[in-house]
Order: sequence, then structure tokens, then C-alpha cells
Amino acid sequence: MNIRERVADILAAEAAAISAIQVTPEFERAVLALRDCPGKVLTAGMGKAGHIARKFASTLCSTGTPASYIHPGEAAHGDLGLIGPEDCLVAFSTSGKTREVLEMLELGRHIGLRTVIAVTSHPESELRTLSDIILDMGIIDEPCSQGLTPSASIVAMLAISDALALTLMDLQGFTRHDWGLRHHGGYLGKKARLDNDLK
Repeated sequence: MNIRERVADILAAEAAAISAIQVTPEFERAVLALRDCPGKVLTAGMGKAGHIARKFASTLCSTGTPASYIHPGEAAHGDLGLIGPEDCLVAFSTSGKTREVLEMLELGRHIGLRTVIAVTSHPESELRTLSDIILDMGIIDEPCSQGLTPSASIVAMLAISDALALTLMDLQGFTRHDWGLRHHGGYLGKKARLDNDLK
């Protein structure tokens, strides 16, 4: 195996997954739903999609939209109580068939979950039927030689979540000063403090 060629092929496959995303009117609906959410903004996903959901909540918090991650597995053991009336939840699942995510959404509707935004790929899945807004990743061929390891799909998920967060940040007029007030640690925090005369 030519290692450099293999690495290049994987990077190309992941870049192609992002480039193939169709920016439909659903993306605008999703950004506006998050901006106008009268309750809490929540994110959810299992496995590697769960890591993207956690990162999305963290990025939202640092860019002016408070958000929390809810673990679908823990939701079955009481954490469903985090969901309240008028909340908006962004669910990440490539297959759209993740049992824990589907159960959480079904039960969340019973306690007033307002809006479900799905980030998914499979064209026929229960997640689509349970969602109000669908951000379609398209059909993605994973570069894994076994066709199993999520990589290109996860990169596409991450790109979509970043696009939502940064568009929402701009839409709300979030400034460098605002950013510095929320992120005071590390190199970026120091840079923001210096830029904004914050101590």
C-alpha cells in the first residue's frame, strides 16, 4: 500500500462529502428556528455523532447561543427531564435509525419539545418522520476500507454544525467583545482580552 496515496484518498473523500452538501432552504429554517427558540437549545446524538453534538453545543455557547447536550442513553434514565416545553433540539444521526435518539424524541414530544432539527443522511429513516426540519447530508461513501468506520459522514456533520453556529452568530450581531466575555481562557481568551481591553 502506498501510504501517502491512501492518506490523500481519505482526505479527498472527506472534502468531497462536505462539498456535496446541498444548502437547501431547510438550512435557513434551521438557523431561524435556533435564533427564535423560546425555550432551551439542545443537541443530541450517540457514538461519534454524539461527540459532534457535544461540540456543537459548546460552539453555540461560545458564540452567543446557550445550549446543552443531552445524552440519549441517559435520557432513558431520567435526563429526559432536561427537555421542557418550547425547547428546540438538534439531533445528529447518519442512519437516522439510532434507537436511543428516536426514543428520546418520541418521549420528548410528550413533554412539549417544540422543534426537532435532524442532521442525517439515510433517505428513509424514522428520524426524518420525527423531525420538523431536515438538514440532509446526502449519501456518503465512507473511505474506510471496510465501509464501516464513520469518517466522511462525521466530517460532514461537523461542517454543518459549524455552518449553523457561525451563521447564527453573525445573524445575532455577535462581536469580538461578546466572544471575549465568554471565552477568557487559553490563547484565544488572551487574544480576545487584549483586543477588547479586558483583564
